[in-house]
Amino acid sequence: MLLLRSIDQRLKLTEQVAAQITDPRDPDKIRHQVVDLLRQRIYGLACGYEDLNDHDTLRNDIAFQTAVEKDQVLGSRSTLCRFEQQADRMLMWRLHGQLLEQFVDSFAAPPESLILDFDATDDPVHGQQEGRFFHGYYRHYCFLPLYVFVATNAW
Repeated sequence: MLLLRSIDQRLKLTEQVAAQITDPRDPDKIRHQVVDLLRQRIYGLACGYEDLNDHDTLRNDIAFQTAVEKDQVLGSRSTLCRFEQQADRMLMWRLHGQLLEQFVDSFAAPPESLILDFDATDDPVHGQQEGRFFHGYYRHYCFLPLYVFVATNAW
């Protein structure tokens, strides 16, 4: 978790993404800043805590609080759920743009060429999750996320 935070501090990705998110909450009643909720959720996902209910325990975890740079209880699953439900299509466009800028800025000079490798990977589900479907080739219910890998001689 702390290694992930160290990388985020260097890239400033969560700060840049948080700047793209409009916060409709009353400033006088805010206990958890957008950047803190974003870090809490992203770090949790990166560490394998996909379900929001995991955060009812994680919010009290000292290592987790340290990674988010807070010395207090973090957001609950309800708070994180409301935070996620605010996302709309325009926010997703802005976030994709932010990730694209981060990618472009990672090069000291423009590369001569890029090789994009698109790869779908089945992610089996064990229940009635929204968005699941039966895949005939894999013969089970799954999600099928599409990953894009980039290769260039510039790195």
